[in-house]
Amino acid sequence: MAITARGARNLLRVAATRLVRPDGHGRGALAAYGALAAADLIATATVPRGPRRAAKPLLMPALAVHALRRGGDVPRPLLTGLACATAGDTALLLDDHEPAFLLGMAAFLGTQVSYTAGYVKLGALGGIRRRPWPAVGCLAAWAAANAVLAPTLEKRLRLPVAGYSLALTAMGAAALGVGGKVGAGAAAFLGSDLLIGLQAAGHEFPSQEVLIMAGYILGQYLIATGWLERAEGLSGPQG
Repeated sequence: MAITARGARNLLRVAATRLVRPDGHGRGALAAYGALAAADLIATATVPRGPRRAAKPLLMPALAVHALRRGGDVPRPLLTGLACATAGDTALLLDDHEPAFLLGMAAFLGTQVSYTAGYVKLGALGGIRRRPWPAVGCLAAWAAANAVLAPTLEKRLRLPVAGYSLALTAMGAAALGVGGKVGAGAAAFLGSDLLIGLQAAGHEFPSQEVLIMAGYILGQYLIATGWLERAEGLSGPQG
């Protein structure tokens, strides 16, 4: 199914309207996120690169607006991670060019580091101590994936991919220590990036781009909303 230029503009207009509308709890921003996600997934199914992907760089700002409009103490690592992801989303629109791919990877490295630091504040280390096996499984999966994929990557990409994927794995392990929606979101994020790794190694299949974006969009939504709910729960008794 092809999305027309007029249809894309209408979806973006609706999303922008909901994004700026006062709503008290950030629900308008979540509605905007849904509209932007729909526009981007439809565009991804037709033209993975180019102007039709204009919704993609607006996705994470919509989640950031949602966080800010909920009120209370918004976790800085969440906002920092979303800002880095916005830069990464923009760069990866041009990832047919290697410098853009590496720039996007560097930006998302910032996301993984920020998220991991934030999860520690949510009690990730205590969760890992109580249930260490999910974290051990993440590290084992990282080692296995790199052992399989590294020989198929260009030599100059092997070290950056290994470093980024290790940071991603640490984020996933910490998120599983937090659990709940945060852990589920990180799992979706990990799955999305694994598909990107397969793509970079030359392993492609139909609808791969759509699955990458679907996992990423779902993962970021679950991480952001679960994080905010957990942070509110931690700060509630203190108020």
